[in-house]
Amino acid sequence: MSAEAQSEIIVRPVRDVDAEALGRVHAQCWHETYDHLISKAALEKVSPRRMAELWTHWAAQGPEFKMSAALVDREIVGFVGSGPARDKDAPAFRELYFIYLLDALHGTGIGQKLFDAAVEKDEPLYLWVAEDNPRAHRFYTRNGFVLDGATHTEPFLGETLTEVRFVRS
Repeated sequence: MSAEAQSEIIVRPVRDVDAEALGRVHAQCWHETYDHLISKAALEKVSPRRMAELWTHWAAQGPEFKMSAALVDREIVGFVGSGPARDKDAPAFRELYFIYLLDALHGTGIGQKLFDAAVEKDEPLYLWVAEDNPRAHRFYTRNGFVLDGATHTEPFLGETLTEVRFVRS
């Protein structure tokens, strides 16, 4: 039986009071996503408390930023954020900054609900994703994105992470 059939799933805007729970989930998602790409020592620097501080800042941004959380039985299990493009050569006005969901809930449809909460249907959009993240690549392709050939190496926890750009026009 799917998680959806058993549990109440809600996707709603992030609230100030969510910072601590978002910090915990964010840290766990980073471990689950990047353990094979970043050293254990670097990932140990990711503390739920540090991530909660970031969320306190992100939750306070203006209305052009869409930050949502997914809750299963009132517990935050994932989150998404989009907003104005950050790149000088941006192929669209809006960027999907991040979408993370606890590994145990991949394949339940919650990731799609998060995505739908952050972007308008058929809205031109772009995003950066780790080059070595085939699950995410399949998700974005299913949602109408294509690789545009752009790559960059991003500093990440004192190391580097190669990212590729997906675009939906």
